[in-house]
Amino acid sequence: MDIIVVNRGRTTRLKLDRRNVLLWIPVALVVGLFSTAVFFAGYASRGQGGVLPERLVADWANEVQAQRAELKQARAAAEEDANALARRIALLQAHVLRLDAAGQRLTEVAGLEQGEFDFSQPPPIGGPEESEIEGSGLSSVLVSLDDFEQQLTDRERQLRVLEDLLLASRLQKQTRPSGWPVENGWISSLFGWRSDPFTGRTTMHSGIDFAARAGADVMSAAAGIVSQAGAHAGYGNLVEINHGNGYVTRYGHNSRILVNVGDRVLKGQRIALVGSTGRSTAPHVHFEVLFNGAVVNPQEYIQAAR
Repeated sequence: MDIIVVNRGRTTRLKLDRRNVLLWIPVALVVGLFSTAVFFAGYASRGQGGVLPERLVADWANEVQAQRAELKQARAAAEEDANALARRIALLQAHVLRLDAAGQRLTEVAGLEQGEFDFSQPPPIGGPEESEIEGSGLSSVLVSLDDFEQQLTDRERQLRVLEDLLLASRLQKQTRPSGWPVENGWISSLFGWRSDPFTGRTTMHSGIDFAARAGADVMSAAAGIVSQAGAHAGYGNLVEINHGNGYVTRYGHNSRILVNVGDRVLKGQRIALVGSTGRSTAPHVHFEVLFNGAVVNPQEYIQAAR
């Protein structure tokens, strides 16, 4: 019997005869054992190959679930960012409304012409198109919102300062003496040197006399605090009001005083009634204006409101 062995294109013929058959029996046994081992190894591999795909599918399923969970978290975070963005925008809108209201108040306080500052319309701005600042995504939007919010806060602060200045200016006008101390009457004696009605000598008259009917209202020439209210030598029943900023006014010869020391009075408020107490010849109001402690001519102040 011949056995042909093929190896890399080369063939070898082995002859078996009865004389050397015993020598080939061990070789046959080895080849048989090797073939059996290869067969069982292949079977085992096939069995394991049936299990591995199931594990792989399970791993894939777990990975998909994990990805879905991350996607859900990302979506929730995006929704939360959207809600936060909406809240920020609403806050900015509230700031804008407050600025519009402040602007409207300023136009009214300052007495500006209608339409000169229209806070209901966007400000007139423009210019050639310029290169844009590079930015991407929600982060750039949030940065822009932060800058916008800071600008609004700064402008609101500036408007408040401007409003305070305007109100202070308006208050200063209220506390600066102006107008007559009586509603109806006439000037019977001016400020300056005159012939004294009792002695005939030339003396300094430190105020302006307003003749009016007895019992008529005497009114404050400006807002302030009553610093004196009572009888005073030469003035009769005197009312003195401190208006701040160095201004003080005096109202003399009253028949009756209607205020007390420490009272806060407004411009045009009734403070006394016309009389002829003290050094007086007839019912009138002796009106004086002092600035930084010195008597000044009231003429410019009474004309300021005329």
